[in-house]
Amino acid sequence: MKEVVLQVALDLLNEHRALSIAQDSIKADKDCWLEAGTPLIKSEGMDIIRKLKQTFPDNTIVADMKIMDTGALEVEMATKAGADVVCVLAASDDSTIKDAMKSARKYGSKIMIDLIGVKDKVTRAKELEKLGADYLCIHVGIDEQMIGKKPIEVLTSIVKKTEIPVAVAGGLNSETVAEIVKTGASIIIVGGAITKAKDAIKATKQIKKAIIEKKPIESTLFKKYDKAHLKEAFSMVSTPNVSDAMHKQGAMQGIKPVVPGFHMVGRALTVRTIDGDWAKPIEAIDKANKGEVIVVDVNGGKTAIWGELATWSAKLKGLAGVVIDGTVRDLDDIVKMNFPIFCRHIAPNAGEPKGFGEIGAEIKCGGQTIRTNDWIIGDDSGVVVVPQEISQEIANRSLGVKETENRIREEIKSGGSLGSVLKLKKWEKKVG
Repeated sequence: MKEVVLQVALDLLNEHRALSIAQDSIKADKDCWLEAGTPLIKSEGMDIIRKLKQTFPDNTIVADMKIMDTGALEVEMATKAGADVVCVLAASDDSTIKDAMKSARKYGSKIMIDLIGVKDKVTRAKELEKLGADYLCIHVGIDEQMIGKKPIEVLTSIVKKTEIPVAVAGGLNSETVAEIVKTGASIIIVGGAITKAKDAIKATKQIKKAIIEKKPIESTLFKKYDKAHLKEAFSMVSTPNVSDAMHKQGAMQGIKPVVPGFHMVGRALTVRTIDGDWAKPIEAIDKANKGEVIVVDVNGGKTAIWGELATWSAKLKGLAGVVIDGTVRDLDDIVKMNFPIFCRHIAPNAGEPKGFGEIGAEIKCGGQTIRTNDWIIGDDSGVVVVPQEISQEIANRSLGVKETENRIREEIKSGGSLGSVLKLKKWEKKVG
């Protein structure tokens, strides 16, 4: 292969969106390969491969079938539909791979073998070379990307051990492709950095330039964040984005902002107390670290355990905010203080500092279980909690949700509607 190829992965659900983005990609790079991604094939069947080949006859069409069995039959199906390259999983039995290759030779396509899910990728790559694979693919799946895995980690070893052209996929963008090219990849597979971009033509041009010049170019899309930078990541997304990323989990019920307009992000310091007992919440201010969110379980109590003076203490301590499954008072003063507070009730009457409860224990707030150091995100839509053990994954998935919404918004602005862009009728559940 004389030059490095850009392969655009169309991991979408609907044909019209895939064809539109494919058209934009080709305007930017007339020689790019077009991949019918696995979700697209499962959604649209072999017809999407036919459409891609009919619409773009001069471009290489890749069918990411992820074949695991019936290798000959599925390669025949994809090739007859118009695929020039068909993807088979390296985890398949050798008999499946051999049969797939025989079918490819018979019907005129090539085989790309995807190493996703294989633990010893170098050993398997050498075995696949002996079997006669046309291309290997080092693929860090979307789910793996969310927890910080990167394809560069195994690329060097495989390039050194085999002579087969290697494709690389896994969250690549204009900032990361240069390093992949320098390491020896022959095919650069890019999905979301193009399909989620507001301007797919511009995004494709930028990525192609980075490939040719082997120099990183700042990406317009969000990067993947590690555990050390999660506050920055959560600060970029809304609570609805986070809720979607968590499959509608994590949202506190009945907890609302005292004053709208804030975007609160921080790790939790938990407090449990009883109705009207404001001793432990106030003690927690002194125990809390700068940037933390005090989360108080009052079991929905209607006697205030927080007010203006507590707010001044929390603000001057540098806390990120307060969430109370109970009651707050002094609203007229709090609205002037520029400090995020979320609660269930507002009332004038306060209780007494009796000292019941505890700080740092597992609590319930708004129906959600919260532990100290979980992430708390609050805005005008409400509050969500993200367990610390999945915080990196959810931060990155939330950014992905926002990117998808940004792309759909641009398609709506271009003359569509939400219903037409998403083909809602097609996806309605059929009953009877």
